[in-house]
Amino acid sequence: MSSSKMKKVTAGGLLVAMGVVYGDIGTSPLYVMKALVEDNGGLRTLTPDFILGSVSLVFWTLTLLTTIKYVLIALNADNHGEGGIFSLYTLVRKNSRYLIIPAIIGGAALLADGVLTPAVTVTTAIEGLRGIPVFFDRFGNDQSIIVGITLAILLVLFALQRFGTEFVGKAFGPIMLGWFTFLGIVGVMNFAGDLSVIRALDPRYAIKLLFSPDNSAGLFILGNIFLATTGAEALYSDLGHVGKKNIYASWPYIKICLMLNYFGQAAWLLQVYQNPTYQEIENLNPFFQALPQGWTVFGVSFATLAAIIASQALLSGSFTLVSEAIKLKLLPRMQIIYPGASIGQMYIPALNTLLWIACSGVVLFFQTSTRMEAAYGLAITVTMLMTTILLYFYLHQNKKTRFLAPFITLFFAAIEGIFFISSATKFFHGGYVAILLASVIIGVMLIWEWGNRIQENAAEEVALSTYIPQLKQLREDDSLPLSQTNVVFMVPKLQDDQIGQQFIYSILDKRPKRAKVYWFVNVEVTDEPYTKKYEVSMADTDFIVKLKLYLGFRVPQEVNLYIRQIIQELMKDGRLPLQPQRYSLTPGRNVGDFQFVMIEEELSNATALSKWQKQVMQTKLFIKRHTISPERWFGLEYSDVVHETVPLVIGQMKESSLTELRIEER
Repeated sequence: MSSSKMKKVTAGGLLVAMGVVYGDIGTSPLYVMKALVEDNGGLRTLTPDFILGSVSLVFWTLTLLTTIKYVLIALNADNHGEGGIFSLYTLVRKNSRYLIIPAIIGGAALLADGVLTPAVTVTTAIEGLRGIPVFFDRFGNDQSIIVGITLAILLVLFALQRFGTEFVGKAFGPIMLGWFTFLGIVGVMNFAGDLSVIRALDPRYAIKLLFSPDNSAGLFILGNIFLATTGAEALYSDLGHVGKKNIYASWPYIKICLMLNYFGQAAWLLQVYQNPTYQEIENLNPFFQALPQGWTVFGVSFATLAAIIASQALLSGSFTLVSEAIKLKLLPRMQIIYPGASIGQMYIPALNTLLWIACSGVVLFFQTSTRMEAAYGLAITVTMLMTTILLYFYLHQNKKTRFLAPFITLFFAAIEGIFFISSATKFFHGGYVAILLASVIIGVMLIWEWGNRIQENAAEEVALSTYIPQLKQLREDDSLPLSQTNVVFMVPKLQDDQIGQQFIYSILDKRPKRAKVYWFVNVEVTDEPYTKKYEVSMADTDFIVKLKLYLGFRVPQEVNLYIRQIIQELMKDGRLPLQPQRYSLTPGRNVGDFQFVMIEEELSNATALSKWQKQVMQTKLFIKRHTISPERWFGLEYSDVVHETVPLVIGQMKESSLTELRIEER
């Protein structure tokens, strides 16, 4: 979907939203009421007030957190159409440099949930196949079959991501539209004969349940209630994939269908909670039990398909988060592919592979959905709290909402704080996995951020003009062999006359590089998809080219091709002399050969850093060496590329303290 299409409501946009955004929150009816009943001790412990209070808590949680906080408030905090906690951070970071901390914590927690969500939802769905007699008669309770099917489905799901979220959304959208409609119809069929369940809209039922003796969990019941809104953060992160207006237009229908189903399950429970037959059912799931007679096979099959699609919301949100983190220099560069015409339509192969491996590992480790559910949701409560902190600064910097900012923040922070405490009780029952995953991601981000700060604070730049006489002398020194006609350096930034010292070091000190023309090239990726522009400065010479390329995010970074076009134009304008070649396949060729020099930094032993700082820098450089190569990043796989190592000296040089041992000569 193009950017222009995302700015308005379209049938295609609504379908993509169905398939990409709402998958996670759309499968919550499968397990929320089930978890509430099981954790309270089963059907025989239920009372009408417990049932009504539970569905009332679900309704007001969806209203307050999902509808008000995310749909009505957070979606307005977009950065050029992109959503998610990192986009929100870019809007408020000028308020305090310490806001990077909640951004890192929240982003890492959401990525951790991106690992857990596919594992939990797909496993839960596949276990539901046991409700089909044919399947149960063939495989029984053999969990290895469930695990095998789950792993196979995860493989297919992650393989589909390469086609882009627009393709996935269009493929899954009609299915999810049917799913939400199915939820609503089943819900209406269950409570149509007894509309008294509508009483649950009264918030007094929710408040009363929290302190009722009928509720064995007390306030900790909110840990299960929270499962109904776990997809809210993914909704915000997926903003760039479908557009704000398409979410606004589709959410009312989604919420109505969800609540109709929850009310339907509540009505069914009110009818059967005293029935001995149902009380004896082990691991009773109100969603499937409440299905009309003869609908079981269809319902289980449909739920399985919907749960598979549910994983898409977290996956697409993860791509957005990581791309934002790369731009913010919180993660190393990764190859980003844009299958669609919008910047929100992206695919990150390395991340997709890592998530697939991690998801498969979680399935193999926990084996059953019951064990996985303990870890589910804890990470998201952390993300929601961090988002609330950043939203305060966003609202405070807006004159229209400045007065309300403290009240809105305290309101949501109080609610989410209670949810967090409730979810934290599951830490030793599997929640530690979510925290462990988030901690690893936080560690990588902090190392990358601290490493960049250490390096930037010590970065030495020199005035290029100062070295022009030496470069001219080197260029004309016939006693040295010609390295190449054109030597090209890819530089991280070009600003006025300043250039990184390491590049001058490479030309003059490392091994003198004699060339006809020295190129210093910087690539800036724009938010527009198809930008192809450049700026050139010759530094008042005919042998130094400072080139800044402005390339849209959809434009391949084929630097070699662009430079060859630019050199022709510079020669045509007389700004560069011709480079006639004596030997060439092309008669009359006036452009010489090119050599691209990639500078790889190694931490110098002469660096005066603390042990901790040195460890951070060594780890950062190690990660950098194992990410995408510069050749692939700049499209130079088939060019003449030379890698050089230069010493990275940070801080003051260590002082030598050697003492001469004088030897008496005889």
